[in-house]
Amino acid sequence: MTLYYAPHACSLSPHIVLHELGLPFDAVKVDNKSKRTARGEDFLAINPKGYVAALRLEDGRVLTEGPAILQYLADLRPEAALAPPAGSWERVRLQEMLSFITSELHAGMSPLFSDSFGEEVKAVFRERLFRRIAHVEQALQATPYLMGERFGVADAYLFTVLGWLRFFGIGMERWPALARFMAAMAQRPSVRAALAAEGIEG
Repeated sequence: MTLYYAPHACSLSPHIVLHELGLPFDAVKVDNKSKRTARGEDFLAINPKGYVAALRLEDGRVLTEGPAILQYLADLRPEAALAPPAGSWERVRLQEMLSFITSELHAGMSPLFSDSFGEEVKAVFRERLFRRIAHVEQALQATPYLMGERFGVADAYLFTVLGWLRFFGIGMERWPALARFMAAMAQRPSVRAALAAEGIEG
């Protein structure tokens, strides 16, 4: 398999999961501006949407969208229990959490990266984002991981997205459970390996 990634992008989450599962894969860096890969490929020919992550399978098929990739990878090694069995109530709850991270946290940070909005407008988006973060803070007050006592794919995604807060000078002090989660995740071997491979300081 080949994972197409860009540093500081959501593609870090499947990168973490690939290391967690010990699956063989190649990681190919994508330039988000030129849409060229480190191998000189036209990334738009691989993923016409033009953004990472993308996962090319051995048979040439390409899977895109982080939550889909995460679940696909987890199902390759069900014994690792990074996702509940397909069709179970627990799997639906995982999909619920992945959808929340995608629509409310991941997308919720997009306006903060934009130069099109002034500080007053960004302040509104920031407060809305903080209200959404409060939901995962509450969940992590009860269990060490989002879906319970064990690490899973949702945790890799949450760690990736919340890691972007530092770009806005937002610390984790107001969310003690999340601060503990982020600190513990940063010490996980799979996380350290993915960060090192992408040249990101932990």
